[in-house]
Amino acid sequence: MTDFLVVGGGIAGAAAGYFLSRHGAVTLVEMETAPGYHATGRSAALFSEYYGNDVVRALTEASRPFLTEPPDGFAEHPLLTPRGVVALCPAGAEELFERALARGLAAPVPAYEIGPGEVARHCPVVRPEWFTRALYRPAAADIDVDALHRGFLRGITAAGGLVLTQARLHELVRDGAGWRARTTAGEVRAGAVVNAAGAWADEVAALAGVRPVGLVPRRRTAFLVDGPEGAGAWPMVCDVTETFYVKPESGALLVSPADATPAVPGDARAEDLDVALGLERLREATTLPARRVRHAWAGLRTSAADDVPVVGPDPAADGFHWLAGLGGYGVQIAPAVGRALAAAVVGEAGALTDVNEMMAVNRLLSCSGHM
Repeated sequence: MTDFLVVGGGIAGAAAGYFLSRHGAVTLVEMETAPGYHATGRSAALFSEYYGNDVVRALTEASRPFLTEPPDGFAEHPLLTPRGVVALCPAGAEELFERALARGLAAPVPAYEIGPGEVARHCPVVRPEWFTRALYRPAAADIDVDALHRGFLRGITAAGGLVLTQARLHELVRDGAGWRARTTAGEVRAGAVVNAAGAWADEVAALAGVRPVGLVPRRRTAFLVDGPEGAGAWPMVCDVTETFYVKPESGALLVSPADATPAVPGDARAEDLDVALGLERLREATTLPARRVRHAWAGLRTSAADDVPVVGPDPAADGFHWLAGLGGYGVQIAPAVGRALAAAVVGEAGALTDVNEMMAVNRLLSCSGHM
């Protein structure tokens, strides 16, 4: 018997388990051989308070204190490293640029418009004829996703909890005052369930007899190409129409066509056409030759229809809680949504002290179409 059963070992489930472990025994079940295989391990690894809707930006801001000063022993190295983002405005996208600039001005560290000379200083390979305006987001940072994820999982086991891999869920039923789960790793009984199964969250709900919320997994492609000497110091470069981005990564350049193709839950794979599209956009916007793709992959970004994360208790199923639909924001908002979910599960949501987090929690529990 455990107090809390967390279904899903990606960044959402790991964060939920970490914060719940302060309140009782946690058992986390993950269907793969290693947690974080599908979305977490394929993240672009960027922290940006300029990105997403109002709820997401509030959650991102609320996550920064944990990421900049994690608990003692949580990670061996800093979780955030300064990166910055240059966002370009292609011809005809001036209205989108104005919106992006307005959002950026409202960030804790405001974004600001820059001219062609400053764009060239930040990233000398950008073609000046490709854009009409540009802005700079100075506080964006790289996230050490692996260290963050491992820190959450270590916290669960350090508190006496269990992290079970190769534990695919086959049955989840209400049993007396709690829940009974049948998995390939054995049976688990728990007082409360957290559905953090990512692209499979609606399937987990259906197993439990809970109405799905209509989550849609979307494929996002990424690949690595060689960059010139000194490219590791460049910021991320993207465009406000969200058709591509390029970012230094592991001694190379990570490129994405920023695709969001609806997909069924599964092991997403990069498609040749999407890789070719990403290369074409990179060559149009920069002088990089990008002749060889080192490695290509794809991940799933799963969202509700309104792109608001689904967090909190299901109103029709006692003891069943959602932590799903985090979209492409899951890593950067993990500390805030994990803490908020744990507070909701144990009935302490009113005890949250961070103003932004309280605002986000209130909106999360009321703005999602399911809640």
